[in-house]
Amino acid sequence: DAKQLVPNKMRDFFCTINLDQEEVFRTQVVEKSSSPYFGEEFYFEIPRTFQWLSFYIYDKSVLQKDLRIGKVAIKKEDLCNYTGKENWFMLQPVDSNSEVQGKVHLELKLNELITDNGSVCQQLVVHIKECHGLPLINGQNCDPYATVSLVGPSRNDQKKTKVKKKTSNPQFNETFYFEVTRSSSYTKKSQFQVEEEDIEKLEVRVDLWNNGNLVQDIFLGEIKVPVKVLRNDSFQAWYLLQPRENGNKSSKTDDLGSLRLNICYTEDCVLPSEYYVSLRNLLLKSSDVQPISASAAYILCEVCRDKYDAVLPLVRLLLHHHKLVPFVAAVAELDLKDTQEANTVFRGNSLATRCVDEMMKIVGKHYLKVTLKAVIDEICESPKPCEIDPIKLREGDNAEINMENLRYYVDKVFREIVRSSISCPTLMCDVFYSLRHLAAKRFPNDPHVQYSAVSSFVFLRFFAVAVVSPHTFHLRPHHPDAQTSRTLTLISKAIQTLGSWGSLTKSKLSSFKETFMCEFFKTFQEDKFTESVKKFLDDVSSTESKEPSGLSEPVHLKEGEMYKRAQGRTRIGKKNFKKRWFCLTSREFTYHKQQDKEPIFTIPIKNILAVEKLDESSFNKKNMFQVLHGEKPLYIQANNCVEASEWIEALCRVTRCNQKRLNFYHPSAFLNGSWLCCKATIENTVGCARCTADVPADTQIEIDGDRETERIYSLFTINMSKLQKLEEACGSIAVYQGPRKEPDDYSNFTIEDSVATFHTLKQIIDIVEKLNESHEKYQKKRSSSAKYGSE
Repeated sequence: DAKQLVPNKMRDFFCTINLDQEEVFRTQVVEKSSSPYFGEEFYFEIPRTFQWLSFYIYDKSVLQKDLRIGKVAIKKEDLCNYTGKENWFMLQPVDSNSEVQGKVHLELKLNELITDNGSVCQQLVVHIKECHGLPLINGQNCDPYATVSLVGPSRNDQKKTKVKKKTSNPQFNETFYFEVTRSSSYTKKSQFQVEEEDIEKLEVRVDLWNNGNLVQDIFLGEIKVPVKVLRNDSFQAWYLLQPRENGNKSSKTDDLGSLRLNICYTEDCVLPSEYYVSLRNLLLKSSDVQPISASAAYILCEVCRDKYDAVLPLVRLLLHHHKLVPFVAAVAELDLKDTQEANTVFRGNSLATRCVDEMMKIVGKHYLKVTLKAVIDEICESPKPCEIDPIKLREGDNAEINMENLRYYVDKVFREIVRSSISCPTLMCDVFYSLRHLAAKRFPNDPHVQYSAVSSFVFLRFFAVAVVSPHTFHLRPHHPDAQTSRTLTLISKAIQTLGSWGSLTKSKLSSFKETFMCEFFKTFQEDKFTESVKKFLDDVSSTESKEPSGLSEPVHLKEGEMYKRAQGRTRIGKKNFKKRWFCLTSREFTYHKQQDKEPIFTIPIKNILAVEKLDESSFNKKNMFQVLHGEKPLYIQANNCVEASEWIEALCRVTRCNQKRLNFYHPSAFLNGSWLCCKATIENTVGCARCTADVPADTQIEIDGDRETERIYSLFTINMSKLQKLEEACGSIAVYQGPRKEPDDYSNFTIEDSVATFHTLKQIIDIVEKLNESHEKYQKKRSSSAKYGSE
């Protein structure tokens, strides 16, 4: 949220998230407010290098261009200082001199020249090779050129490159020569005199500009390199473009307001897979360790202050290697040992419940879309009043009609859920099966515990949470408005209650805190609801294979507006780029002239042969990818790098198991009778580059096992002192078996078998120390081989 943006004035505001100058996300517009609450979450992988993560606040305008009120710009290196906590940031003014991105490749050399009379003078050689990642100007590639200057106290020699048309990655490859010192016999009259000691004050300055033709040129960034660092050596490096020194400085920053952000940023340095073999194997055999509290996976979650940090990579790693179900069963059994009453089974935030929560979020994405997306869309797009709390009813509201509306929505959501068991992922069913039987074994005299053990997850922690926060589970693009959020909250409460086995008896109705909910649930006293829940829970906790229905509706996976190149199916018309609405379902990939219109072109998913990035040089356009199918390639331009990456990932995931997928493709386009990449003149010739995803994989889950292991290694490294203290504690317990007189540092840890725990800890510490050495060697190698002038 933001506050005091325009004091004493009510405006319509929205916020954008930018990687450097590239907008990747945009919030909804909050109308008529000076302190708007956005309340939106965005999670994305960053597909390219960047310097700044920026947030811009805009004042929405109907007739004119939206006005940028201010920005918050956080340097990549500083993101770790703000991660994992809420911070208020003062908005800074948006100054064109501070809006820069990209880098320039320079080679600098200081030569000594001997003149005809034998005297020595110095010459500076500046070779400007290329730039990369310059910003788009008004949505289009820029027309960049560079000025190269030698600047000193009494001189400013400037030279200029040629203008490169329509490119964000211009190849200049131009060399400029500057005299640094003159020979003592130099007689030509000059406007400046250069002495030897002036070298200390000279610097090379390179400015990048967008050629404006008939309008003013736009500043794109600059870099400065002192001449003294060269001496008599050649220096070649990439330099990140910097803002001007006077950029983004203003005395009015206090008037712009502030923005509250909660940023979670992680960056992983992943080594080759063979480095992680020991740690990976130690983690994967955790479910076989007796007792489970002595396993590496359990110890990881014990030493981490925030268990969520450990649970996410651990669950993903175990999922990737098909080891999650036995581990969850083992930690759930340990959890049940400490549970004294059947009605509190799996209700706390234990390791077992957190692992199952994360598993459902990862594995159940598709299941949620199949089950809830259509009904959630109906509730959000055509909302009916559903408020039944007498205190919150507005004047003119009819409580009875609202209750009927709420009942209609609850019935519809409930019906979709209890009919969805056939779509429940097999992995979720296997976990629920284990939990159900463990709970029944722990409380053999309670007939309902086998159902509450499953409903506490699938209803309370999965469906009910997705209903109240559909944007978090990608069921809706944005956070719902206040009235819709209230409706979803009431529906979620009802679903939780209906899903709790045995909670619909008359004795349970009196337990509602709100009288109005008690009255509402009196209409649900029917056996068919409890029987439906029981049958659904039986189905989703069964290990029997379920045959998918051939008549099931296609699932909408992703949709949005992008640009596509005319495919030339007719000979008439120019092959230009046109804006189209694209839609990806589990059956087909289509594009439409407009949203909700009939498709112009359809590609069945089974016909897609490959989905790959397209070189920018093909059409001088960024963020392009290609869909290869039976006809000519479909070339598509996304609106930003994140969107392009998400579309490629979604298309790859849904087509991974296609039998006729290609192994090779052309990374560039076929233009003017030849492929730009390999110069082959036959259009249907085999590709010249290997496809990036030519091996069939799990169509539901995309997990990088090495990356998850690297994250776990990082967590062990951060908590090394706790590991060492725990190791000492286990050694002490093993030697001294008497009672503990005082609480120790390790009293909060679970140590069931000190010898087995000590053995695992020793292995963890040894493996982490070896990985530390490998990381240090890599960092030394990287720092010695890579030159980044201004990073």
